[in-house]
Amino acid sequence: MWTLSGFADEISPDLQTQLDTVTDLGLTHIELRSVWEVNVLDLTAAQRAEVASALQERGLRLSSIGSPIGKIGITDDFAPHLDRMRHAADVALEMRAPFVRIFSFFIPEGDDPAAHRDEVMRRMTALAEVAAEAGVMLVHENEKHIYGDVPQRCLDIVRTVDNDHLRLAWDAANFVQCGVRPFTDGYELLRPCTEYVQIKDALLADGQVVPAGAGDGEVRETIRALAADGFDGFFSLEPHLAAAGTFGGYSGPDLWRAAHAAFTAILDEEGIPYA
Repeated sequence: MWTLSGFADEISPDLQTQLDTVTDLGLTHIELRSVWEVNVLDLTAAQRAEVASALQERGLRLSSIGSPIGKIGITDDFAPHLDRMRHAADVALEMRAPFVRIFSFFIPEGDDPAAHRDEVMRRMTALAEVAAEAGVMLVHENEKHIYGDVPQRCLDIVRTVDNDHLRLAWDAANFVQCGVRPFTDGYELLRPCTEYVQIKDALLADGQVVPAGAGDGEVRETIRALAADGFDGFFSLEPHLAAAGTFGGYSGPDLWRAAHAAFTAILDEEGIPYA
């Protein structure tokens, strides 16, 4: 049974509007990235308690903390960011989130990523060590313009760090926006390391984000292969259908529902059960 989740902050900044929409669609989980336009790692203890209480009242749980860890430049000071990782681990434990999403640092425009590899690996190793000590699981998302933006470098990170608390989150749209055909170019390479799947699609021609199945993200092929492989995990809707930025996106309630309908239609057509 696959479990659907999603970045509810793309519905609305308002917590109750987020939860109204996801519960109406029958979801049991959300990915917590922001509420009231405040990132999850910047919520106060009182705000986190309010979110936790609201989730409990609706019978909802978290699939992941949608953190911005690793979304700084590779030449930026790392020490404060490592402290932020420790906070992210604490928040995940407090909120009972099984995963924390992270990234592998923006590479300066025009630089060869290989020139920054050693520092990327040093930092990713340190992040994974924090996670291991806390007992949380990190999933690295293949964001554009970071070191791990293409399949080969995603695999390089996981193999080099070699820590059971660092795995991969698969984002088809981000791969497409890097000129990658996700299933064709990356599935066999990354499937053994993939623990989490984010659902959005995009067009190779111009990078435009579109609903699942309407782009070049080979979503249907990937879904079929995951089902055949016995994958049993989270699929998190991150539609980005109205706006997209470095630290988030927006769809609004109607487009978020459309994104949900597009993905669940694929699951229904493929005969894949989900909750």
